[in-house]
Amino acid sequence: MVNQKDNVILIVDDNPNNLKLLFDFLKESGFKVLVAKDGESAIEKLQEVSPNIILLDVMMPGIDGFETCYRLKASVATKDIPVIFMTALTDRVDKVKGLSMGAVDYITKPFQQEEVLARVQLHLRLRNLTKTLEEQNVLLKKEIEGRKEAEAALQKLTSELEERVASQTAELRQAYNELQQAQVQLLQREEKLGHDAFHDALTDLPNRAWFMNRLQQAIDLSYRHEDYLYAVLFIDLDRFKVVNDSLGHLVGDQLLKSIAHQLQVCLRHTDAVARFGGDEFVILLEDIKDIDEPNRVAERIQNQLRQPFNLNDYEVFTDISIGIIVSTMGYDRPEDVLRDADIAMYYAKAQGRGRYETFDPAMQTVAMTRLQLENDLRRAMALQEFCVHYQPIVSLSTGQLSGFEALVRWHHPSGTIYPPAEFIPVAEETGLINELGWWVLQEACHQIGIWQQQFPQTPPLAINVNLSPVQLKQANLLNRIEEILQQTGFPNYRLKLEITESCILETVSREEKMLKQLKALGILLCIDDFGTGYSSLSRLHEFPIDTLKIDRSFVSRIGLDNSGVEIIQTIVTLARSRGMDIVAEGIETPTQLQKLRELGCELGQGYLFSKPVDSEKATELLGIKVAVVSSPDI
Repeated sequence: MVNQKDNVILIVDDNPNNLKLLFDFLKESGFKVLVAKDGESAIEKLQEVSPNIILLDVMMPGIDGFETCYRLKASVATKDIPVIFMTALTDRVDKVKGLSMGAVDYITKPFQQEEVLARVQLHLRLRNLTKTLEEQNVLLKKEIEGRKEAEAALQKLTSELEERVASQTAELRQAYNELQQAQVQLLQREEKLGHDAFHDALTDLPNRAWFMNRLQQAIDLSYRHEDYLYAVLFIDLDRFKVVNDSLGHLVGDQLLKSIAHQLQVCLRHTDAVARFGGDEFVILLEDIKDIDEPNRVAERIQNQLRQPFNLNDYEVFTDISIGIIVSTMGYDRPEDVLRDADIAMYYAKAQGRGRYETFDPAMQTVAMTRLQLENDLRRAMALQEFCVHYQPIVSLSTGQLSGFEALVRWHHPSGTIYPPAEFIPVAEETGLINELGWWVLQEACHQIGIWQQQFPQTPPLAINVNLSPVQLKQANLLNRIEEILQQTGFPNYRLKLEITESCILETVSREEKMLKQLKALGILLCIDDFGTGYSSLSRLHEFPIDTLKIDRSFVSRIGLDNSGVEIIQTIVTLARSRGMDIVAEGIETPTQLQKLRELGCELGQGYLFSKPVDSEKATELLGIKVAVVSSPDI
């Protein structure tokens, strides 16, 4: 055992933080500790003291660690003091150089305190054993010189010495084995750190850094060999966030690992797949024989991943969108390849998800247009370029005005008035929909309040305002709505929030609870575009819905075929059985109006009555007491 308090350690390092850390740790471990800030100081200090071991930094100003070690080993007074190098240098050439200078070991920065202590104790023990062995050898020589003594005494002494040598040799062998084991563990640790630096922790697939290097090699090959082709597939999971939010991150992580495995199954051993983080995977197909091969791989992957995944007793289905880029485009940089593959992936996602698309330069124009739209939207919010239009909702039996639907419009500086379909999806993806949605709600409630005061003889008017799925996920949804109703003085029971049927289909327990809390406040809830997703019929009873709005696609079929009429009749019957109101959207002809009356539809809106108009024209409609019905039959 090493007696710490009897051993002195000299630490040589130009970094004050390293000096303090090692000084404090080794002193707490029981050693006497001396320090020097550079090689010159260390050599001067060693003229006064003789430590048992020296911890020497390599990279220092003035003379570096290698030169310092060389001078120490050249001096009779210090040549036998063990020197352990401390360095961030990992190249084997540097290690060989240090050992050739006379160092006994290396400690790689950043170091672990346990490793430092173990190595210091090991080399102190080796030095003590070596010193003891040297002293025993001196005694042995003296005793051999006295061979004239009695044979019996000499034989006894020889036996004792042999036992001592054997014991010391065994101890040295054990110390040597321990040092070898420590070196093996250090190499294993370095190999693991190297692996982790280039691999994803969750899936153990290569990461972005590894993939970028491999892609650069493929690009270089394509320039050296004209017939060499490669392709990149950029993969993004559709609706992965729904899985995470509804089933939890543990299931989400299991899904990502399962997908990583399935992607590897679909590829050749010469191909590469990496995870870039989140739900993004990227594949490199090398040395492809024709430009259609990536399409076949994409189809094979999509077919493979359409199979359900059984995770934690859940059956999970997923689709993927894939963007493809082929090296015929002539790329120089990996970043440009991934940029265009990413653009193609988002283009595929915009076409309806679960698709793949090969990059075309025209997509770059679309992407730049999209970026410009995002920038214009942010500017529009700051400059208040938005306005609210109001479309009347009327009673189909009496023609009386029931209320309005508030629809946002964008007055672009170019003079164009953009409808919601052209900018709302971008607003949702960028998060701008939250600020815009709250502004529309406040503006609409305020405007209805103005009309009720301006036309007191008008029956109480309701206002329908669209609620984005993004807003529904906001934790402060209830507080913001209550705040706006208090500021405008608008009654809760006359506010109708519209959510799309697709939003209902993707609603998880947290959002379902939010809908019930809105209902508890007295706010009315409508499903917009109802009938386009039949799977929602089975879940309708789960939600506190007051109104169903029949999608305009069914209304437009009236007079053309019976399919629309049959669906409308089913929706009306369903709504009545659950005590819900019905609003038909997109009424444009008297024929449609008459049929909807016959089917028992209570309320409607559409161009037959009025297009969405600004607040000034809506005020005129109220002022002349027009029932906003174009048909003389109402």
